Amino acid sequence: MKATLDFLVNAFPLWIIIFSALALVEPLWFTWFSGSFITYGLGVIMLGMGLTLKPEDFRLVFRTPRWVLTGALLQFSLMPLLGWSLGYLFALPLPFAVGLIIVSSCPGGTASNVISYLARANVALSVTMTAISTLLAIILTPLLTTLLIGDKIEVSAFQLFLGTVKVVLAPILLGVLMNKYLPKFTKMVLPVAPLVAVIAIILIVASIIGQGKEEIMKSGVRLAGAVVTLHLSGFLLGYLLSRLVTKNTQVNRTISIEVGMQNSGLGAYLARANFANPAIAIPSAISSAVHSLIGSLAAGIWRRDVTK
Repeated sequence: MKATLDFLVNAFPLWIIIFSALALVEPLWFTWFSGSFITYGLGVIMLGMGLTLKPEDFRLVFRTPRWVLTGALLQFSLMPLLGWSLGYLFALPLPFAVGLIIVSSCPGGTASNVISYLARANVALSVTMTAISTLLAIILTPLLTTLLIGDKIEVSAFQLFLGTVKVVLAPILLGVLMNKYLPKFTKMVLPVAPLVAVIAIILIVASIIGQGKEEIMKSGVRLAGAVVTLHLSGFLLGYLLSRLVTKNTQVNRTISIEVGMQNSGLGAYLARANFANPAIAIPSAISSAVHSLIGSLAAGIWRRDVTK
């Protein structure tokens, strides 16, 4: 049973690619998963992350503050600037440019923890960095999104903040509290939580791609180029810049993964909840498939490299 669950979870990049392709062929298979379903789906993902955390897990922040600070700084400076710049470089239509800014301003995604495990990186650091960047995102994601979008399109920083609190902070805190006060129940559901999160991510991504099929077909090459460049640059620069701070290869790989992989589900939710144009959520959906594929390739290479 455990081996089957591990296979289904570890193969999530393959599922993302398969179901994204299916959504382009038969959108109606997935477009029913919209509105409040996306909100609840993301809440389930964040709850699953919270179930894996204990208050003492955050002690790693105090033991290795330079590592965690480096990752957080790159996450919320390098990636948003790349997202903003690439929108101009690839001459993206306004909705896609705004969507790219949103997803690039999001924290690291929970999928990065799986990739870190597969890459034989520092999993404990990965989990800590994801948790810290997610909590920082409650303030930084709405702030950065508002600043970088500027007067391109009307956006309410306060509504972005409320949305982030609702689908990030509340579920994670609930998960941490359940882990602490309901340990038996948590232990029972924890084995299936990653698979439930993977299913939720697949449904969110496939739904948004299905709904935006026409827009994707019209600007697919430019949009795909921008998203691929965003994540490739995040992985590469995250690794190279972190080496200036620490010469620990395992840590550099972990930071590279954290910086290169965004919480695309959060980006999709914020785009759909705060903007009238549904096309703004499409970069987040494509981002999920792209960073999963790049992360899996990196993990495959690093897993075979025994040098630490």
